[in-house]
Amino acid sequence: MLFLAHAFGKRYELPLPLIFFVLGAAVVVFLSFLVVLPRRVEGDAGGQDQDGSAPARGGLLLPAAGVLGLALLALAGIVGSQEVAENIVPTVFWLVVWIAVPLSCGVIGDWTARLNPFAALARIGDSDRARRMLLGGARPVGWPSWLGWWPATVAFFAVACGELIFNQTATLPAVTAYGLLAQAALSLVAGFFFGADAWLGRGELFSVLFATWGRLGWFRFGAPGRRGFGGGLSTAFEAVPSRLAFVLMLLVSVSFDGLLATPFWSSVRLRLLHATTAPQPAVEWETVAAFVLLGLATLLVFGAFARVVAMVGGHGHGSGGRGSGVRALTGLLPSLLPIAFGYLLAHNLQYLLVNGQLLIPLAGNPTGLAGGQWLPAPFDDSYEVHPAFLPSAFYWYVAVAVIVAVHIAAVVIAHRHLAREGGAELPDRARARASEWPWIVAMVAYTMVSLVLLAQPLVKEGPATPAPAPVAQR
Repeated sequence: MLFLAHAFGKRYELPLPLIFFVLGAAVVVFLSFLVVLPRRVEGDAGGQDQDGSAPARGGLLLPAAGVLGLALLALAGIVGSQEVAENIVPTVFWLVVWIAVPLSCGVIGDWTARLNPFAALARIGDSDRARRMLLGGARPVGWPSWLGWWPATVAFFAVACGELIFNQTATLPAVTAYGLLAQAALSLVAGFFFGADAWLGRGELFSVLFATWGRLGWFRFGAPGRRGFGGGLSTAFEAVPSRLAFVLMLLVSVSFDGLLATPFWSSVRLRLLHATTAPQPAVEWETVAAFVLLGLATLLVFGAFARVVAMVGGHGHGSGGRGSGVRALTGLLPSLLPIAFGYLLAHNLQYLLVNGQLLIPLAGNPTGLAGGQWLPAPFDDSYEVHPAFLPSAFYWYVAVAVIVAVHIAAVVIAHRHLAREGGAELPDRARARASEWPWIVAMVAYTMVSLVLLAQPLVKEGPATPAPAPVAQR
């Protein structure tokens, strides 16, 4: 078996030049803006519920199952085969936990709170008796305001670097297993010092990640907001740099993954390889630097557009119409979250449908060790992964449809926010409508950029060329 990369087999040869698809998508998004622009929006600016993951208390069965599953996964990663394709740990974590579960939360809602083993361990650590014995008091240490959402943001960046840059090391079963154990120990200790609610609401990576995607899902599972797609977006994101950075990282990480597949990056990588005597480590850390720069560039570009929106619309509540740059962009974050979700889905759909088949043979021998087979065929090496059971054209047209749809959703969400910010008076409504034009420029531009990046591993233009062979690492 092979642990395959994003691109599989033959690329789809476009019937029209790529620019036609890009411009067509941009026109559709712009027309949707013209449709929603005149529509009035009633109601207040949204709920004031606390931003964070929903508390999940009660019941021991699901938390115990989650902790047991984590323990078995770590054991399989440490004692099992270290061949990526033979051990179930890389596929379960990097495909199921890191991609499939976030996508499911974006559709269903955050269903993971009670099953999350790190949340269960944080609640075990959150013991008044233990704090009395070790700290002399039962109350947990207060979560510092300066810490904000930075622990979850830094952890997300680190795991994303493992996925995209250091994947030859990070996807090794033992490395993944030890990483999970480190996160488990951190959650136990952080629950002890800060209390489970504070840690899970702002610091624990997977609780924050799944809760953030869960804002888009249909069901609330105890989280604030109305039932329905995007119902959780009525709760405002906290206007602090760390929360802003976390949500933008959801967008930037997938954009960077697409950038790594472009001819531009291939030429940059070749130049880096020729420019150093220690190629691999140097290129990897320079790639990390490029990742950081892309994140900063995304922040600056969207931040500049958001600031212009605030200035044109006169938002800012007593700040001379200028408002805070962080506040202006944070208010528009609900319009960026559907785009991040759509890009995550479109970029990984083929990877999920093909690599997901690996779970069938791996379920029969999770450790990959000789004599570890416990299920009959097809749950063994006789199962063959079918990389081309759907045509390449399917993934391309789904990607186009998804990207256009989520950008239209972003336009609608931004319109609601800006119309409410503008107020009910006629002059204010006029300013609010004017303030939407800079943001639609950003939305149209990002639609075009998204499709160009998505096209790199999926399609080709011109005469057919031999497809590259699948690689052993993602």
